[in-house]
Amino acid sequence: MEEQESKLSPEKIFDISPAERVSAPDKVKRNVSGTSFSKKNKKQKREARRRTKAFSCEVCDSSFMQETQLLLHLRVHTGEKPYSCEVCGSCFTQKSNLSTHMRRHSGERPYRCELCELSFADKATVIKHRRTHTGEIPYSCEVCGSSFTQKSNLLIHIRAHNGVKPYSCDLCDASFTQKSNMVSHMRTHSGEKPYSCELCAASFAQKSNLLSHIRAHTGEAVYASEVVERQYSCELCTSTFTHRSNLQKHMRTHTGEKPYRCDVCGSSFTMKQNMLRHAQRHTGERPHACDVCGFAFAQKSHLSRHMRTHTHTKEEKKGF
Repeated sequence: MEEQESKLSPEKIFDISPAERVSAPDKVKRNVSGTSFSKKNKKQKREARRRTKAFSCEVCDSSFMQETQLLLHLRVHTGEKPYSCEVCGSCFTQKSNLSTHMRRHSGERPYRCELCELSFADKATVIKHRRTHTGEIPYSCEVCGSSFTQKSNLLIHIRAHNGVKPYSCDLCDASFTQKSNMVSHMRTHSGEKPYSCELCAASFAQKSNLLSHIRAHTGEAVYASEVVERQYSCELCTSTFTHRSNLQKHMRTHTGEKPYRCDVCGSSFTMKQNMLRHAQRHTGERPHACDVCGFAFAQKSHLSRHMRTHTHTKEEKKGF
């Protein structure tokens, strides 16, 4: 027995099979500090992998085991995308990414989930999808313990700890942890409002603001304090409304009904105000005029967007 325990010394614990390690005495499995050797083993493996990465990027701290991996990585910095889609013109840094992209055009979905009927265009997506069944959350933050289903989400989260904000605005000093946040921020400079309400003329820079606005039409409460009795329920979904008229408007999202038709071109609309706004394209009516330059617009939202051009001009003059 003493001879067996000597073979299971801490120096040789990593040479033991998993089955033998389970049967080993508890004092052998743990060192003096109480840290499990399994965690120590993982750390040693990470250090070993780091030492074997002989090819380092001169732009950042990334390192790679193969020169081809480094060359692919450098395209992140250079912006080179040598592989182009012949259908839509999208470009990619790797040929494999182009092949995956082409399945969007062909509709091919060769990777199927064994637990449900869904299929996917690439293997990585089906792996992520399986986690919705298994509940697996494999990526954990070493700082705070938060867990994530995708590695990309973990990397974004880590920036909250290290303060890294790799996405910078070209027009001001603002910087962001995520590219999507920078894109949203850029709209404060350009005045772009790509999210439009189908029920009125309002438009918004962010989708979340549009969703909040739509609740003003449907009667759905934005905050808990706004909850009131909603006695009109949709029979096709879980939506409820305070007024019957709002329910009737909502039902058109299910039926596809568009009762308001343009007499000139025949276009149909779910809301009367949308049809009236459309009709201005035919009549040339521009009731919303700029007080500064006199330029007129058919929609009030377009005038509001135009007014920012005067605001920016004033700011630029102050800068000189």
